[in-house]
Amino acid sequence: MAIVYAAELRPSKMELLAQWLPAQPWFAADPAHLVRLGSFRFDDPAGEVGIETMLVGAGKSVYQIPLTYRGAPLEGAQAFLVGTMKHSVLGNRWVYDATADPVYVGELAAALLAGKAQAVETRETDGKMETLPATAQLFSTGTPGTEVPALEMAAPTTEGGVVTIPVGALTLAVLRELDSTGVVPEARALSVIWAGQETPVLTATCANP
Repeated sequence: MAIVYAAELRPSKMELLAQWLPAQPWFAADPAHLVRLGSFRFDDPAGEVGIETMLVGAGKSVYQIPLTYRGAPLEGAQAFLVGTMKHSVLGNRWVYDATADPVYVGELAAALLAGKAQAVETRETDGKMETLPATAQLFSTGTPGTEVPALEMAAPTTEGGVVTIPVGALTLAVLRELDSTGVVPEARALSVIWAGQETPVLTATCANP
């Protein structure tokens, strides 16, 4: 379960992305026309790191941007810092490109291999917890009960709009730009739909090197 606070963010998530995206080699659109299409979250088992994957549109392109939100800087990850923001409830937050964050990578592997579901998002309203409607739905070809091996994460690399993350005996791949025409997910794959996109589109895969 992921708690989403009714909080003010300065700058907003979309403002941060509009500043960060033009510097990314896989982004080839106009950041002035970014539109949030939806998002989904994973749970951090330790409850410390927020993990959210943003789906944004820019012109005819759709981009997947996994983010992690931390209460302190992530050691050794300065090159992957998207920016910082002030959260009116949680205070200062450091926002990272999640492909370099071991907490995200562990949850991504669990979703790919074992079909671990996206987090249910909740918010406290008038002293009661309410479940928020999902703005994106994740699907996995993983098999529940599959054991996720210990991950020995190496630095991610990006080529052709695909982030490759070596994790020991496995290699995870995260697509930056999504093919909204839809594809048939291969073995050990994640796909997603959102409002206006009824055909699942591939977002990530897992393979043996």
